[in-house]
Amino acid sequence: MKKKIFINFNRCLGCRSCELACAVEHSSTGELQSAIYSGEKPGHRIKVEDYGRHAIPVHCNHCEDAPCILACPTGAIHRDDDEGPVLIDASRCIGCKMCVQACPFGMIDVSFDGKSVLKCDMCIERLSKGQEPACVAACITKALFFGNEEEENKKKRKKVAEKLVKTQQEEQKN
Repeated sequence: MKKKIFINFNRCLGCRSCELACAVEHSSTGELQSAIYSGEKPGHRIKVEDYGRHAIPVHCNHCEDAPCILACPTGAIHRDDDEGPVLIDASRCIGCKMCVQACPFGMIDVSFDGKSVLKCDMCIERLSKGQEPACVAACITKALFFGNEEEENKKKRKKVAEKLVKTQQEEQKN
C-alpha cells in the first residue's frame, strides 16, 4: 500500500475527535449537526482503546493478505486495486459476520441496523480528492498521521541509528 495511517501513541490524549470525525465523514450528510438532528447513527471506524494511562487509537490495518477478504462469501469485502484500502460494498454484504471473526485486530463491526458490517475505508472519497482521512485531519495532537510506509520506516531507522551513535559517543567519553 502506498500510504497508510500511522499512530504516535505518545501523543494521543484520548479526546476521541478521530472517532467523531470518522462518524461524521461516514454520515449521509457529512455534517455533525445534520447527523445529530436526523438521528442517524453512521458509526465510527476507528476506536480509541484505553490501556492503563494510555489512549491508543486502533484502526484497520488494510492487511496485504486480508483475512476478511478471504472470509467474505459474497465478495463484498474487496480491494479496487492491489495497493488500495480494503473496502466493503454494503449492497453485497449479507451480514454473515465471517469477516468479523476473521479480522485479527477486531476492527470490523456490525452496522447499527445489523444488515452489514463497518470498517475503515481510509476515507476513500477524501483520498480521491487529495485529502487526508478524516481521523487524521481531526487529530489535534497529530498522534495520527498519513504517510508512506517506506518513508516512515526510514525515519525510524534514522532515529535508531542516531541513538546508537549518541550512546557510543557517550561511552567513549567515559
